[in-house]
Amino acid sequence: MPSLRELQHDVRAALLGDDACAAREVVADGVAPEARLAVYRHHVLTSLTTALETTFPVVVRLVDPRFFRFACDRYVRAEPPAGPCLFEYGATFPDFLAAFEPCRHLPWLPDVARLEWAMHAALHAPDAEPLTAEALRARPSGTLETASLALHPSVTLLESAWPVDAVWRAQQDEADGVVNLDAGGVRLCVWRQGDDVVFRALTPAAFAIRRALAPGGPLAAALEAALALEPAADLAVLVREALDEAVLQCR
Repeated sequence: MPSLRELQHDVRAALLGDDACAAREVVADGVAPEARLAVYRHHVLTSLTTALETTFPVVVRLVDPRFFRFACDRYVRAEPPAGPCLFEYGATFPDFLAAFEPCRHLPWLPDVARLEWAMHAALHAPDAEPLTAEALRARPSGTLETASLALHPSVTLLESAWPVDAVWRAQQDEADGVVNLDAGGVRLCVWRQGDDVVFRALTPAAFAIRRALAPGGPLAAALEAALALEPAADLAVLVREALDEAVLQCR
């Protein structure tokens, strides 16, 4: 008789395709143990595939639903969920696509998936009070540059060699699906704005400021990073943009 832990391990393996051990512990009762386990396996694979389809709808459109389900089957078996919350599942799917041989001829696809995951993560990110221009101005004189700031929890910064923002927009309703993949790369900021998730392309200097603040740190260091890329950048405008978009918070 296996221990509970061993039985759980065997059932998990069965749900992912190897039911050799678990089948020995299932009572037939008129239905073969393998058939009983197949029912649960189908439910697991279907539920996780549906969750991934919900999270990556543009990827589904780009590769065809049948191919997407094929990729999901391989992904679920290779990287099953580590927790009980379905909305947390799929963070590694873009990396899986990058290494998935049948997708190698679509080098831009993983970054489209990364954009969709960033939007998904923004939607489910915790709430936090954004930093306002008024709060920043209210700081004591001489402490503005040393203020320790960070990005809002809903923010993801994404840098891609491909115009993934244009790819995403081209796959929305009413769009024609046409994209010039030779248009060049893009630096994106993705965040939640009210109840909506939005993204926009940033200049190298604007991206540098936000990237420097991603782990949290002084504003002065972030401004120096921006000037290193664009010596003529208008830092006041870039900081104001970040404040207006509510993508910053105090640490």
